[in-house]
Amino acid sequence: MADIEMPQNPADLIDDLVKMRVYQPTAMEAADSITQAELRTALFISMVGQGKPKRERLVRDLIKLAGGLDQAFSAAFGPKAGEFFNDAKRTSQVTRRKFLQNIAVGAALVTLANCGSASELAEETAGEAPDVGNLEKTNLKVAFLPITCSTPIIMSEPLGFYDKYGLDVELIKYFSWSVVRDAAIAGDLDAYHMLAPMPIAMSLGLGSAPFPVRLASIENNNGQGIAVAKKHLGNINGPEDFRGMSIGIPYDYSNHNLLIRYYLASGGLDPDKDVNLFILPPPDAIAQMAAGQIDAFILPDNFAQRVVQDDIGFIHMLSKDLWEGHPCCAFVATQNWINSNPQTFRALNKAIIDGANYANDPANRKEIAAAIAPQQYLNQPLAVLEAVMTGQFDDGQGNTFDVPDRIYFDPYPWKSFASWITTQLVRWNYMPPDKATNGGEDFFLTELARELAIELGVDAPQELSRIEKMQFGDFDPNQAEKYLQDQINQFGV
Repeated sequence: MADIEMPQNPADLIDDLVKMRVYQPTAMEAADSITQAELRTALFISMVGQGKPKRERLVRDLIKLAGGLDQAFSAAFGPKAGEFFNDAKRTSQVTRRKFLQNIAVGAALVTLANCGSASELAEETAGEAPDVGNLEKTNLKVAFLPITCSTPIIMSEPLGFYDKYGLDVELIKYFSWSVVRDAAIAGDLDAYHMLAPMPIAMSLGLGSAPFPVRLASIENNNGQGIAVAKKHLGNINGPEDFRGMSIGIPYDYSNHNLLIRYYLASGGLDPDKDVNLFILPPPDAIAQMAAGQIDAFILPDNFAQRVVQDDIGFIHMLSKDLWEGHPCCAFVATQNWINSNPQTFRALNKAIIDGANYANDPANRKEIAAAIAPQQYLNQPLAVLEAVMTGQFDDGQGNTFDVPDRIYFDPYPWKSFASWITTQLVRWNYMPPDKATNGGEDFFLTELARELAIELGVDAPQELSRIEKMQFGDFDPNQAEKYLQDQINQFGV
């Protein structure tokens, strides 16, 4: 590519594209019969969508999300991108042909910018499905919540990972974890995006009748934040400063709940007496903080970052500072469904592991942020999602950070995750010490995840557990009971 000399004049570039049959000469004539807006949008979608319906639909959604084609184009190329369209607005100075040339140059640049990009690579890879055996079913319904934690499950639809494994997946959006739990028990869907502690809680009958579900792979690591309302700016320096506050958590059986309790206890607070912890469906968080109904929350980072963008709060702490590399959400299926659809389960799990590995590459994060931003997925501003995905963000306290692992996507479900979760469920009286045999590790399909990773040609750990790096003392799963007692002795709760 370095030896190819590109025309410097836009008109010359268009002439070359016509000669290469990228544009037919009749396309120039078509400009006389359609409006400028129609022409701009049609050419943009045609070039960026590359004739692929899913990609074209994604482009349309992004245009709508950005507030129009100019804004979408500027988002793709920066402030100077508007220059391609500005001449068209000064109709007294520009011919219809020149307008078309400007738009075509813009569209051609989008294509050239994307040439060889990660998205094209994913689509090309997805074009020919690998051998996944005889699938029991191919049309699947999978639940998700509109949070960045669900990234591998969501992005695998627009970026083609489900297609790659012979699956036609319909993503069903839910807004609370209790509804996802109930849908799983009712057998309404095929598989689920769930919080990492939920398979343990559901299988053991915590909060509902026992219902066996299995955690197949991790969707995201880190990626949560403690956000505080702006009225408290300057007054929050540590856990003791949260005394008396109302703090939102997404679900009792969440690492959010367990981590905020872990943090508050380190400051001498009893989470059940000194603060008001209450369940807050993530999509409601911004409105409730803006209305002054909550003081703080611990939720996925797209909401923590959103309070900064909307100037209603600030980020006090990232969850990675409490537990480095912790899991948040996971891909989960019921044991009955796995038993009935073993080949389909492997294919679906493999698609999500493949997608998670793709998302784990920082070079792909902006592309993925764009893929999951539209209304049918997260319905979040692209700037917010890019801040979360890249780790380049402002905290609302006047500080700017570059934290590449603010969120990442390692699908390997370490059994030590289950072990720490179980110790905390005991610590906070969600279950008796003898309730979970083997520390809840039997509910994590770690061996299968390693097997599928190897089939994908991805390096996978040989170990099933590891020592977890925690802010107030590392966790050794081989000494779980001692760790639990030491925490209680040290902090009093």
